[in-house]
Amino acid sequence: MDFISQIPAFGGMLSTLLAFVVALSVIVAVHEYGHYIVGRWSGIHAEVFSLGFGPVLFSRVDKRGTRWQLAALPFGGYVKFLGDSNAASVGSDGEAIKAITPEELRHTMLGAPLWARTATVAAGPVFNFLLSITLFTVIGFTNGVVKEPLTVGALQPMPQAVALLPGDEIVSIGGQDVPSFDDPDFGDFLDNLPLERELDYVVRRDGGMVDLRAPYPMPAAIRQLAPQSAAYDIDLKVGDVITGVDGQPVFAFGQLKDAVEAANGKPLSLTVWREGVEAPLEFVLAPRRVDEPKPGGGFETNWRIGIVGALLVEPATELPSIGSALSNGVMVTWEIVVSSLSGLYHMVIGAISTCNMSGPLGIAEVSGAMASQGTQSFVYFIGVLSTAVGLLNLFPIPVLDGGHLVFFGYEAVSGRPPSEKAMNILMRVGLTLILGMMLFALFNDIFCP
Repeated sequence: MDFISQIPAFGGMLSTLLAFVVALSVIVAVHEYGHYIVGRWSGIHAEVFSLGFGPVLFSRVDKRGTRWQLAALPFGGYVKFLGDSNAASVGSDGEAIKAITPEELRHTMLGAPLWARTATVAAGPVFNFLLSITLFTVIGFTNGVVKEPLTVGALQPMPQAVALLPGDEIVSIGGQDVPSFDDPDFGDFLDNLPLERELDYVVRRDGGMVDLRAPYPMPAAIRQLAPQSAAYDIDLKVGDVITGVDGQPVFAFGQLKDAVEAANGKPLSLTVWREGVEAPLEFVLAPRRVDEPKPGGGFETNWRIGIVGALLVEPATELPSIGSALSNGVMVTWEIVVSSLSGLYHMVIGAISTCNMSGPLGIAEVSGAMASQGTQSFVYFIGVLSTAVGLLNLFPIPVLDGGHLVFFGYEAVSGRPPSEKAMNILMRVGLTLILGMMLFALFNDIFCP
């Protein structure tokens, strides 16, 4: 049993909150550990490592004198270094600084060399990116790569019998040779197949060639549900097969996609086959406008119901090389960074809706939704959110890590840090910006459709 996928079964709001706290705690712990460990390597002493804020529930002091603690409010964390006046390492505690020796001053953020402070601050976002790369690498390694030629690993549950068997190597469909699954033209191959409920397949089975008839290779089946989508909200399930739209039969995912786009936002009636349920299920949902990134850059707005289609067969896989899995993890992380920056830019210039920015409520809802779809979906979400947190912290806004790095850059060029008065003003500005962004995102969570 996939325990993660059972979390939402324990009750709506509580399960969503639990999934959010788990995801956030992992990301914050890794971020703060980055600050801590690089600070330690750089000779800066950490007095407190806290996961959470508020009343301390548990703590212990290690042999280096660092207090590790778990606090009651699990919505963040911090590392407080020697001599810091607060948990954000903004400014120094004057009285504490006066009380320490010149030798100890080297172990504070105030007295450490510029390179040590820079490395310590940058380590938080860097560790977030490393967490994402690690998770995406593990997922890629676990999923494997599709065997060539395309081989049936398992079959998508369908309302009708399917003549294909696990182990069949699919040679051709509808009279067309099947390209490599990784070939960029594989999608075009599926789109160009005859639109018929059943097609002719040629498969290699037990060393010989077998001709058979089987359903269209890309049925209107659900492989994944997008959180906060119309399909997710009406309780469609992964594995469901949509067999009709507004009373008209459908057997191909492309037919469903065309019907959704043609509806132009009007409600649609779906007839759904669900494994283990005798009678067809009926659902009504209205497509929603979604801003989607285009392959060449930029965004386009489409009508979507929020489902990812599934092939008729689950391809057999084999283990990839560690290098291949790692490069895939790096690529996925980089693509998230690029698409996030692109999305922010297009929101600023008004090209796409600002409702694409989610706040804590929206992120919590997505956490619960991804947890409900299994461990791998939840782990993938943690990877995405970790990249977003790392990227956000690099923004050159005072209070954030990126703001500290800007101050360090000024110090490197001018030979001295900004004045305390300038720092205080900039920190207030930065805090105001962050609070404004949080309120704006929270407004989106409440009022955006």
